[in-house]
Amino acid sequence: MNLAWLVLAAIAVWALVRLGRQGERRGRAQWRVAATLFSAVLMGGGVLLAFRGAWLPAVGLAGAGLWLTIASRQRALAPRDDTLSDRDARAILGVSADATVQDINAAWKRLMARAHPDQGGTEGLASRLNAARDHLLKR
Repeated sequence: MNLAWLVLAAIAVWALVRLGRQGERRGRAQWRVAATLFSAVLMGGGVLLAFRGAWLPAVGLAGAGLWLTIASRQRALAPRDDTLSDRDARAILGVSADATVQDINAAWKRLMARAHPDQGGTEGLASRLNAARDHLLKR
């Protein structure tokens, strides 16, 4: 029975590590917290049933726990609207309507220094900045 408690403790540590990586908007993060805890309980119950020799329910509980873990980690992708107007592109870069190529590139460089993923920014923001610069330079 000591091994069962060790496995349950390992699952609890895994759940705590996973909870520490939550960084999304509120509603989704709460769902993931609940799903993580419930999946840990399901897998722990499966382990206990396996030690008692009830293999079929153990496999069912462990499988349900794994499915819940995987399902809670999948992110829904938002539909992308790749059309960017001149006004939106100027607003993203913070340049005026009569900005020169040098002004656009200077604003992009200044913003990209903070928004680049290597500098603590996000890929989404960096791609929006690139799209805005490309859009303004093509006109």
